[in-house]
Amino acid sequence: MGTLYLVRHGQASFGAEDYDQLSDLGRRQCERLGGHWAERQVAFDAVISGTLRRHRQTWEAIAAGAGWQLQPLEWPGLNEYDGEAVIRSICNQPRERPDTAEGYRQHFRLLRDGLAQWMAGTVSPRGMPSYPEFVRGVTSALDHVRQRHHGQRVLIVSSGGPIATAVGHVLGLSPERTIDLNMRIRNSAVSEFQFSPKRHTLLTYNTLPHLDRPELGDWVTYA
Repeated sequence: MGTLYLVRHGQASFGAEDYDQLSDLGRRQCERLGGHWAERQVAFDAVISGTLRRHRQTWEAIAAGAGWQLQPLEWPGLNEYDGEAVIRSICNQPRERPDTAEGYRQHFRLLRDGLAQWMAGTVSPRGMPSYPEFVRGVTSALDHVRQRHHGQRVLIVSSGGPIATAVGHVLGLSPERTIDLNMRIRNSAVSEFQFSPKRHTLLTYNTLPHLDRPELGDWVTYA
C-alpha cells in the first residue's frame, strides 16, 4: 500500500487584482508544513503539482521549510476551476471585488450556485472545461499515482476544487456534497489517501497538523 497526501495551496490573494499568488501568510503556512514533516521524518518519493503560480509557490515554500530538492511533475488536470468565470455564467451584472463580510458571503453564495449549475451541465463557463472533463483531469492524476507509485509516499499540491473532487470521487459523493467539501477546505490543509493498484481509500480530510498550536490559531485561513 502507498500513501497519497493532497495539500491545498497556502493563502492566496483573494480580492486582489491577481489572486494567483501566495500572501506572506500563505508562504509561512506552507513553510511551517514542510518543517512539520521534516521534524517527523516524513519524506516523499514523488511530488505532483498543478501548474498555477500558487501551486508552484506552495511547493517551493514546503520544500524550503523541509530542506527538500525534489522537482514536481506538473499536471494541468490538477488546476482549479475559474471561480470568476463560474460566477459570470450565472450573473452578468458588474460586481465590485468583495471587501466586506457581506460581500464575501454574496461572492460565495454565487459561487456555490454557479458550481451546482456547472456540475449539472446547465451552464458552460467561458474558457472552462465541462464538469466531466474537469473530473477526468483530477482522476487521471489519481490513476497515475496508483499505476506508477505503488508502495510509495506521494504528494499532490493543488487547490480546493480538485482536492474536493478527488475526495468526492473516492467516496462516491453527489456534486452537492462535493461542493460542501470544497467550501470548507482550509489553506495548506492536508488530506490523505491510502492506495493500492486497484483503489484509493480516504484516511483524513482537511487537517492542519502543522498549525495545531494555540499561538498559530490566526494562521488558519480559507481563501
